[in-house]
Amino acid sequence: MAIVKLSPAFKDYIWGGTRLRDDFQKDCDFDKIAESWELSCHKDGESVIATGEDKGLTLSQYIEKHGRSILGSDCGKFENFPILIKLIDAKDNLSVQVHPNNEYAQRVEGEYGKTEMWYVVDCDEGAELLYGFKKEISKDEFASRIADNTLLEVTQNVPVHKGDVFFIEAGTLHAIGKGILIAEIQQNSNTTYRIYDYGRVGKDGKPRELHVEKAKDVTSLAPAKQYPDTPVKQFDGYTKKLMASCEYFTTFVLDVQSKAVLEADDKSFNSILILDGEGTVTGKDTVSFKKGDSIFITAGTGSYTIDGRCKAILTTV
Repeated sequence: MAIVKLSPAFKDYIWGGTRLRDDFQKDCDFDKIAESWELSCHKDGESVIATGEDKGLTLSQYIEKHGRSILGSDCGKFENFPILIKLIDAKDNLSVQVHPNNEYAQRVEGEYGKTEMWYVVDCDEGAELLYGFKKEISKDEFASRIADNTLLEVTQNVPVHKGDVFFIEAGTLHAIGKGILIAEIQQNSNTTYRIYDYGRVGKDGKPRELHVEKAKDVTSLAPAKQYPDTPVKQFDGYTKKLMASCEYFTTFVLDVQSKAVLEADDKSFNSILILDGEGTVTGKDTVSFKKGDSIFITAGTGSYTIDGRCKAILTTV
């Protein structure tokens, strides 16, 4: 049983900024760092073990070496590693997009669908994101508004603030707005259908590909479903708040004032993404951390302790 730190994979999408390097000390030579994939076994970008005797292995190699039991019994129902965790720096607006559910994605794309949640780590004053529709619309209206570029007249824009949480079920139309830095916990999928992209061009000088027909198949043409707010629970030395729980992941925000004693039982690994602060995580191993670090704790590790002052996202399956 082990506690290890991970190094992320990076993406330099055109809407990205420099905050992941400037504020989170991410070591990457890209001019723009749009995303860091902090916990990933996806073929498009894998995390790498950064500490301990297995340093240098990809996360999937690490799992293969030590066996799937380190993921926990609740992961047994998934054929592949179930989740992907990212930091996302939106210097500019992301495209208006939608993700398919499992049935459609596996049939059409050969991978999982994508239900996800966002935690707003930071944002500019007045920042907004797009989240579903103002009201229910028909498929015909959806198609005609895509065709005549009036889709944004019926979508719902939501002002955001630091600490806000959005649960985005597969099929929900959405777009991160400029000036927002987000932690995203999602199914292990990279399938995205763009519907509208502000007329932007990619690195090749051509308009970025849209996926309108597939989006018509999978989009829920209604207001987004709100995930109920949950209370902050006070423990000795820290607070814990449930952000979202679904069949793919359960995720909390931790605010550690001095110490948090937690447990990685036999059911699931624990992922800890440090949003601010510094300290150590101690179980069988001791790993030091700072802002931006991602820590993977194998299932069955048992009790472990976070010492220090930090804000972090805890995710289990």
